[in-house]
Amino acid sequence: MLRRSTNIIILVGFFIIILFSMGYAQQTTKIGVVNANEVLEKSAEGKRVIAQLEDKNKKNQNDIAKLDDEIRNLQTKLNTQRLTLTQEAMMNLNSDIERKQTQRKRFAEDSIREMNELSARLFQKVQNELIPIIQQIGKDMNFDVIFDLSQSGTLYFNPTINLTEEVIKRYDASKAAK
Repeated sequence: MLRRSTNIIILVGFFIIILFSMGYAQQTTKIGVVNANEVLEKSAEGKRVIAQLEDKNKKNQNDIAKLDDEIRNLQTKLNTQRLTLTQEAMMNLNSDIERKQTQRKRFAEDSIREMNELSARLFQKVQNELIPIIQQIGKDMNFDVIFDLSQSGTLYFNPTINLTEEVIKRYDASKAAK
């Protein structure tokens, strides 16, 4: 009986030692999060990039509207003068309409491609400028990992680990220094 209780005490002591050693062996990981979309929307450089894209898009839309007006004018001319135009003049007008429609279609396709390329290039530039800033924040504040909320699929996080405002502040400061 004494031997059995000694074995139980030794076994319980062994488990306690294991539990304490596991507690000391585990190290807490310091995690931070950054919302890259918010940095893009709120930073001075991000606002400049967005404005540049909006200006380019507005110009493209205006150019497409001009082509639409030209097509509409040609169609109106064809419809109003159909009875007085010669067969050759009608064929030429139809040809002009088709040419303008093709021009509009190509312009629209090219505009979309150019906008996609421009936005990718500008966003990549901003991202390349942000990475060293985020890495420096990680080093300065002893973070082990920093996640991008816009790409992580995060459903919840403690707002105290959000570094977005600090990233915006440092990014704007780095751009102002240049």
